[in-house]
Amino acid sequence: MAIVFQKPKSLTDVPLHYCPGCTHGIIHRLVAEAVDGLDMQAKTVGVAPVGCAVFAYNYFNCDMVEAPHGRAPAVATGVKRVCPQNLVFTYQGDGDLAAIGTAEIVHAASRGENITVIFVNNAIYGMTGGQMAPTSLPNQVTQTSPYGRDVKTAGYPIRVCEMLSTLTGTAYAERVSVDNVPNIRKTAKAIRKAFEIQKAGLGFSIVEVLSTCPTNWGLSPVESLDWLRDNMTPYYPLGVYKDTTNEGGAA
Repeated sequence: MAIVFQKPKSLTDVPLHYCPGCTHGIIHRLVAEAVDGLDMQAKTVGVAPVGCAVFAYNYFNCDMVEAPHGRAPAVATGVKRVCPQNLVFTYQGDGDLAAIGTAEIVHAASRGENITVIFVNNAIYGMTGGQMAPTSLPNQVTQTSPYGRDVKTAGYPIRVCEMLSTLTGTAYAERVSVDNVPNIRKTAKAIRKAFEIQKAGLGFSIVEVLSTCPTNWGLSPVESLDWLRDNMTPYYPLGVYKDTTNEGGAA
């Protein structure tokens, strides 16, 4: 019998620990499929810091390195410079990348480090109980903003792709989503392209994935997908923010 669907070789055969409706599992699969498609499983190194994806080393069937909170780009930089032939990626949440890791991500991009960043943006701190994150939306209710995020005191959410696309060292920056099948397919293509850009030695690449957090949003899995579409996508528009492989350098 012909096999028409199976788990990617770059994923281990173990159950995921994520909450029901969490889209980390979808993103894991898309990363693994890209690695398989490039036939780079034996030469891939992933870097995961703390956060909901802290146990990513249990799920990716490749070499994994654990990084301190926010320091994944620095660790990935070291791995890539020592082993330039390897495919190196970080897997980071918004609380990690856009808060304690802001300096690390900005300077890795500024230096044009030839690594790929998978940035999962669910607009909240997931693992630690649902506090307000740098990406939490204006008026969004969280554990530490029970009356909603007040931009007068907490500032505005950080648009990471827009910010990093202004840096010369960034070769590719795209924001995608996994809220429906068409967008999942676009996400798969974006991750594959980011890895291809790294293989070509063109510089820093980042794929920002809008994701859900049903538990901390206090919503069902289906309601969370609707909330993402209705609230996150208008503030974080999907699309390519920089692509140096296209004529003119940006799309």
